[in-house]
Amino acid sequence: MDRKTESVFAATDVLRMFPTFVWKAELKSEIYRSINKSILRKLEEIRRSAPRPAGRSWQSAHDLHKIDEFRELESCVNHAVKRVLEFLKIGEENFEITGCWANMNPPDAAHGTHNHPNNFLSGVYYAQTNKGSETINFHDPRPQTEIIKPAVTALTAENTDQVVAQVSNGTILVFPSWLKHSVDSNESYKTRISISFNVMFSNYAESMSKPLW
Repeated sequence: MDRKTESVFAATDVLRMFPTFVWKAELKSEIYRSINKSILRKLEEIRRSAPRPAGRSWQSAHDLHKIDEFRELESCVNHAVKRVLEFLKIGEENFEITGCWANMNPPDAAHGTHNHPNNFLSGVYYAQTNKGSETINFHDPRPQTEIIKPAVTALTAENTDQVVAQVSNGTILVFPSWLKHSVDSNESYKTRISISFNVMFSNYAESMSKPLW
């Protein structure tokens, strides 16, 4: 905007509406090391009973939060979710983990774009990351942005259709379950291990699913 055009305005501003959040927390090293020692040993035991083909990703069953070795991680996840609900000023306090599962991605393995239906929040805990396997991609949830895509002079937070989040061992991410995300090919030499989870309000059907009008 040139000076002549600027002179027409008394003031200018940009309103940021309807934000999409991703809540990120880093566990203290002594805590995530304790968690990892317990869950990685258990995951290896589970994986041996259900081996995956070489070079392919493996996912566990969705009930890891019911296993004793995952109790410490479950406690950290619950604490993170409480913080998110407080941040969002959500009045409903009762929630539960509806699913919790491990993802093991060997070198070259990726995870396509997806979301987690029928839940309010989803998230992931990173147990084993390495250089080349320390990111997750979040995609613009607005389908209308695909209609017209002019060339841009630079990628910014205001015009990009994808945000790449950096993670490390002990990172917990929490985000809306409807937010689409993906994981690029593992470019490291070691298996990437993460624990995904879904969260829903415990009494949704009883008190929260009725029409608001």
